[in-house]
Parts: sequence; C-alpha cells; structure tokens
Amino acid sequence: MGGSQEIETEELESAVADDGPQLAICLVSGGMDSCVTAAIANKETNELAFLHVSYGQRTEKREREAFEALADHFGVKSRLVISLEHLAKIGGSSLTDDRIPVTTANLSAPGIPSSYVPFRNAHLLAAAVSWGEVINATAIYIGAVAEDSSGYPDCRPEFYDAFQNVIDTGTKPETRITIETPVIAMRKSEIVQKGIELGAPLQLTWSCYKESELACGNCDSCALRLRAFREAGATDPIPYLLDSSRFAY
Repeated sequence: MGGSQEIETEELESAVADDGPQLAICLVSGGMDSCVTAAIANKETNELAFLHVSYGQRTEKREREAFEALADHFGVKSRLVISLEHLAKIGGSSLTDDRIPVTTANLSAPGIPSSYVPFRNAHLLAAAVSWGEVINATAIYIGAVAEDSSGYPDCRPEFYDAFQNVIDTGTKPETRITIETPVIAMRKSEIVQKGIELGAPLQLTWSCYKESELACGNCDSCALRLRAFREAGATDPIPYLLDSSRFAY
C-alpha cells in the first residue's frame, strides 16, 4: 500500500511539474530576426529570459540599447548580458576587426561574406545552455535564418541539429533543453510579415553593421533588411542615412 501511494505521489508531482510554467531563453542581439523570434517565443512559452552577447562588434552599444528596449517591451525581468571578447581578439571578421572593412552589399555574391564571425553561434549557444542549466530553462530560441541570409555556415539547420546532440550529450541527465529556430526556413520578407502579424516592435531593432545613429543602407545586413521590407510591402521604421526608398535591393 505504502509503495503504491508513493508511486502515485511521484506521478502527481511529475504531472504538476510538467504543467508548470516553461522557461525559455531567447538570444536577443537587438536585430529584426531576434525580435521576431522573441515575439514567437513570447506566444509559445510561459516565461522568457533574454540573453545578449557582446563580442566586440562595431555597433555593440547600439545593439545593447535595442536589446534593453526589446526586453522592456516584452516585460522580461530575467536578463543576462555577457561578453565574449575573445571573439574580437581572434578576429577574422569585419564586425570585430577594424582592419577588415565592412563590404558594400552584393546580395548575389557567392561565398561567405567578411562579416562572418568564425563559429560565433556555437559560442552563443554554449553560453545559453550553461545559463539554461542553472535557471532550469527548457528551450533556447535563436533567430537564425538559412534561406535568405548572408550564407553563414552556423545558420544552417544541420548546425542546430548537431548542436542539439551536443546539448543532449554534454548536460546533466535531468536537463531537457531544446534549440528552437522558428524563423530558420523563412525568407526575410516572411519574417517582416510575421513580425507585423505578431505586433513585434520592429521600430526598436537595429541591424546595421557599421553605423549606430542612422543605418548605412550599404552593408549586407541593411540590404537584406531593406529588401525584406520592400518585398513585404511595408516601410522599414528605422532611420537611414538616405531615404530608404532610394535603395534598390
């Protein structure tokens, strides 16, 4: 009898735990993709924690402002800002090395652009998983885009499938953290449309690789963003150095 009651109690406790609030960490750079990803995560989970990573990028101060504004908008109290400054010391990217110029956008150019930060997303995910184990998160949301991005190798679905295996293998037995990439197969224009549909505060985001006051409109990130808004039939709400309608991407 006693053993049966103990089993029933354990099952009840397990059911209560399963039905309880699910906590998800969302990696938020401050850009459009992470904003829409956060809006999706906000609808799919009961509680959000926001993680922002500084790695020596040119526009880090402006991105941090966007992160805080997005966290305020979504009412996120649990926020973590960390520095992975070793990525800047390693270099190899125009985002972190002043000796490498940010190239003018050419969306039809083959290969991986100079803005690629070597293996960056692995570092971001590793930090998120470490925090997730501590705060008992059940998911990590990241706004990676594969179909209509700059061709970064760590934005492909197979990268996240592989990293999921790393999480499952390298964490505590009781840890259950899944990687969620809700916009990975979308075109940028579809992300804009999804953001508008969800009421995501796209006006609070920042995507430019070069400038922090007025977006340059000439880097890959600006070009992809401007093309996305044009294809979505919407107006980009952030300010540019020139009238954004003059950019033809």
